[in-house]
Amino acid sequence: MIQGRSGGWMFDAGRRQMLRRCLLIGTAQSTYYAGKQELTEDFVMVVRQAIAENPQLVADEILYASDGRAINNSAPILALVLLSMGEAPEAKKAFAEIFPKVIRTGSHFYEWLSYTKSMRGFGKVVREAGKNWFLREDVKGLAYQLLKYQQRHNFSSRDALRLFHIKPPTVEHQQLFEWVVKGWVVLPSEIPSTALVQIWWYEWLKRNPDRTQEAIAQGRLTHEMAAPIGKMDKSAWQLLFQEMPIGALLRNLGSLTELGVLRTDESDNLLRVEAVLNNKEHLRKGRIHPINVLKALKTYQSGGSLGRSKKTWNPVNRIVDILEKAVELSFDVVQPTGKVFMHAVDVSGSMGTLVADMGLSCCEIATTMALVTAKAEKNYMIRGFSTEFRDLGITAKDSFNSAVRKASNQNFGGTDASVTYDWMIKNKFKADVVCCWTDSESWAGYKHPTQALAEYRKKVNPEVKAVYVTLAPYQITLVDPKDPLSYDIAGFDPGVPQMIQMIASGDI
Repeated sequence: MIQGRSGGWMFDAGRRQMLRRCLLIGTAQSTYYAGKQELTEDFVMVVRQAIAENPQLVADEILYASDGRAINNSAPILALVLLSMGEAPEAKKAFAEIFPKVIRTGSHFYEWLSYTKSMRGFGKVVREAGKNWFLREDVKGLAYQLLKYQQRHNFSSRDALRLFHIKPPTVEHQQLFEWVVKGWVVLPSEIPSTALVQIWWYEWLKRNPDRTQEAIAQGRLTHEMAAPIGKMDKSAWQLLFQEMPIGALLRNLGSLTELGVLRTDESDNLLRVEAVLNNKEHLRKGRIHPINVLKALKTYQSGGSLGRSKKTWNPVNRIVDILEKAVELSFDVVQPTGKVFMHAVDVSGSMGTLVADMGLSCCEIATTMALVTAKAEKNYMIRGFSTEFRDLGITAKDSFNSAVRKASNQNFGGTDASVTYDWMIKNKFKADVVCCWTDSESWAGYKHPTQALAEYRKKVNPEVKAVYVTLAPYQITLVDPKDPLSYDIAGFDPGVPQMIQMIASGDI
């Protein structure tokens, strides 16, 4: 066992589990027990050690996290840079193979450049990856990325082209690169190629800002392209709304409501929001993480008082309902197992810490994930633990918003996960699965949770399975590695509810 930052003693999570936690949870903001720099140093150390042992495993975990399972792509991108720094040829080979699958957008590309510049410099393996990203066959897709993301992380597309000394392989590449480097002093009388249609209309709009609607309609410009240079009235936003990708739609619900595009009496627009956000396949293809949907729900319902936006709006009730359903749909669940679940949500003081830039606390996220799992089942109880084990008043009939509010009002005291089992023993509550949603820093009380679990098995149910979902990137776990009926799962993965159900039914 090892000592956690809180002073309590827990088990060592092991390198692979720690690697997955780091990639899924990230280190973008301080936790209750550790600062951002300290967590990032831990992240770098864990990833480097894993690369030295098994670079292919690290590559596989980066891909797993990057495919919509991490809250955002920053942690996988940072790990990708570390993979490129691995000494073994296998590490560099794995880096090159997964690079285009992780660096999918211009924003990802600039973030990768920023990390690369600060950590390692631009050697052969990096230059090759950068060149290949620009030399893709799909010039139209490349033009879209370079127009949409012209500058991020103190890098511009012009900087990147000059950095990698790229020679255009085709005429279309050459035309695109010339626009990136020099721009168009004079607008061509005709669109140079099909790959440059959006760029032509973007340049046309710069010269004709009063004709924004025409440029959006003809050039199919996104809001990132049109907004900085066009005249953005309600009609322009209505056009953008019709083609808005799911991620942009989720981020702009407040703005669209303020502008009047989304109103209770705009039924066609509300139908489109519902068709996009309440479609499980759209959510998956858009790599929309459930926690981002939860953030959008909380922000939207606040009317602009939360988040970075300076705008205010009156929330449309139907949009709130759509977002509630989208939260549930964005998680993976299966058919009810018929098993009895006890969901123990850590409501101690440390769980009130905000996660990354989500504007959500660990407790709020834990409550949401527990509620998703509960909604998929019929036999469950959701309670909160700190130094007590209390009823949170949450049922499957709760909305995510009301459940989050109930749990958030309970953040108090130290952390003692053993009180879960003490209460279940006292009340002879026979659970098939105990799900503990926590940061794992259990330090209060007079016994370790594994001791309490052993006592529960002896007195109530010897076959009970214990699942600990860890919501902070710490090295510790409450799972005894010698216990075949206890499981450690890294938090924030949309597949967690399904994994719990599979554990309950014996499929894992």
